[in-house]
Amino acid sequence: MQEGSKKAIVAAFIANLGIAIAKLVGFFFTRSAGLLAEAGHSMADTSNQALLLLGGRRAARAADEDHPFGFGRERYFWAFVVALVLFSMGGLFALYEGIQKLIDPHETENLPIAIGILVMAIGLETFSLRTAVREANHVKPKEMGWWEFVRTSKSPELPVVLLEDIGAEIGLFLALAGVGLAAITHDPRWDAIGSIAIGILLIVIGIVLAIETKGLLVGERAGTAAEEAIRAAITDHPTVRNLIHLRTQHIGPDVLLVGAKIEFVNEFDTARLAEAVDAVEKSIRAVEPSARWVYLEPDLLRSAGGT
Repeated sequence: MQEGSKKAIVAAFIANLGIAIAKLVGFFFTRSAGLLAEAGHSMADTSNQALLLLGGRRAARAADEDHPFGFGRERYFWAFVVALVLFSMGGLFALYEGIQKLIDPHETENLPIAIGILVMAIGLETFSLRTAVREANHVKPKEMGWWEFVRTSKSPELPVVLLEDIGAEIGLFLALAGVGLAAITHDPRWDAIGSIAIGILLIVIGIVLAIETKGLLVGERAGTAAEEAIRAAITDHPTVRNLIHLRTQHIGPDVLLVGAKIEFVNEFDTARLAEAVDAVEKSIRAVEPSARWVYLEPDLLRSAGGT
């Protein structure tokens, strides 16, 4: 795991743990459904940061006989679990609490405490989001938008933390609006509506994260720029006549599997062909250091669609 990703996760873990404790204490004093929903959200986020750190630690294990390509996909698996936790423990819990209070409304008590805790939580979440944005800017191309970064990043941690923090910020403002409107109108159902809105928000974020991490877990090719660089490294090599086909797949955020069929020049004997294969492999790793596993097969281009 990159150091920037780890910093963002740790910052989010510390912020969410403090926020979760404060919201739970606040709920006991205020009985606010919005605060309870946000407490569940923060507890889910805290457990999610721990799961991301666990995934990074388990992915760093060395390859063994049963896992010859290593454990890089552990990071994808635990990111997928994070999406499920956010959907269930965060979203469904908040939705349930909101519906319960809508059915059986009751006034929010100690309103200044509720507002104070929510404002403090907004400050801590802003710190966490700022950290995530700063670390993401170190790896995100300047010309790339944030939504594209979330959709295309092969490292799951930063997109997960970014979406969680954005969801947390929006959720806090929804909770603050619900509590405030309930106090102004003396209608506690506004607090319940705020909780329901938080639940829907978290369910949507959980679904988006699940869709994105599922693709990584199943297996995705290298990015377009990386594939073009690998393709150029092969075709520009003086020993190569044709690149018949190229296949790439991420088996971890920082580990790439590359397979290619290549037509080399004809005058090579076996020894020189082996040297040419090694040279092309070296060229691939020079342009794409994450290409840890490279398998090149010499072949002949028999037709336009030959494989």
